[in-house]
Amino acid sequence: MDGFYPYSYGTFAWLTLQGTALLFTPKLIITTLLEETRQPTLLEIYFARSCGMSQIAIATIFLILTGALPLASSYSITAEESDPKKEYAFPVLLITSGFHAAVAGYTYSWYAGTGQAGFAAGMALSGLLAAMGLWCMLFAGSGRISKRTGADKRTSGFPFKNVEADKKNRKRT
Repeated sequence: MDGFYPYSYGTFAWLTLQGTALLFTPKLIITTLLEETRQPTLLEIYFARSCGMSQIAIATIFLILTGALPLASSYSITAEESDPKKEYAFPVLLITSGFHAAVAGYTYSWYAGTGQAGFAAGMALSGLLAAMGLWCMLFAGSGRISKRTGADKRTSGFPFKNVEADKKNRKRT
């Protein structure tokens, strides 16, 4: 999975950045979002900080479930077929890609309504992570390449036949 680890670390960094801002500067975040000038209530600060802690926790859980954060003493960058973390990688990737796509759409609607550059930046980064997640789901799997033909063993010849692979097979035999 060539693009999977950069996606994992990028998602972790983006969620941690958002969570850290909510955790350490909730008054600043809330004040910039308000149209009228007033002090944020204690309930607003509480919800901002708890949301920040939740985002950091979800980012850490994401790294652990995908196997990007090694929990064992020996570290291997390639996942074995019997690796128990491998079964969680695709479902977590699907959920986070959907999350990033939804956030990109939501921030786009805010950007279209307000025209603020902060929403455009959030939309661009969430959209990039959603596209990266989609790319990982489609192309970053471990292929099973035949040593004899050099083709992926999981492909079929339906509805078109692979004439070039057949020519290579005839030359070798």
